[in-house]
Amino acid sequence: MTELHADQALQEGKAPTFYLEEEHHPEGSTMLGFWLYLMSDCLIFAVLFATHAVVGRNYAAGPSPADLFDLPLVAVNTSMLLFSSITYGFAMLEMEKAKKNTTLVWMAVTALFGIAFVGLELYEFAHMIHEGAGPQRSAFLSSFFTLVGTHGLHVTSGIIWMFVLMAQVAKRGLILENKRRLMCLSMFWHFLDVVWIGVFSFVYLMGVLG
Repeated sequence: MTELHADQALQEGKAPTFYLEEEHHPEGSTMLGFWLYLMSDCLIFAVLFATHAVVGRNYAAGPSPADLFDLPLVAVNTSMLLFSSITYGFAMLEMEKAKKNTTLVWMAVTALFGIAFVGLELYEFAHMIHEGAGPQRSAFLSSFFTLVGTHGLHVTSGIIWMFVLMAQVAKRGLILENKRRLMCLSMFWHFLDVVWIGVFSFVYLMGVLG
């Protein structure tokens, strides 16, 4: 209760009731909720990595990683995602400077790198299936398609999210809510970058060299 209301209550012969107004912190709660989401995603990928570690050498007399993986192509694809992480960092720097247009430009560049990454991944999948190495061929291929495909779906979701945010920023500018959303997308995008480094090292490199 404010001081004015307390004085008024005393004048009316009523006992003033004091209370504290509850303060809401949507920014803090949003970030906490998103961290919880990322931790749940970590568990999903941990299970997929563990599954691949268990069945990754069960080829069922079919092709092995050395027979299937094109490391130069995968390296190019990896560079697409790494570059996208850098360009999104530039977008965040421009956001801090309140430069809406350059923020949108860097977000568009990031989205293009992400699209290139997904496109190369789909090309790899199509080529493997054409060669008769689909997910039903062996336990190794089932775990491979599930792990890499799940990551690819996350990247696709991130690209869609990025375009939605670009529309919101273009319409409403760099308001507090949009900055918070951009920060959440930044966490998500860099998380996918870290997961892919694990995929590249554990699935592709160890698969071919091991």
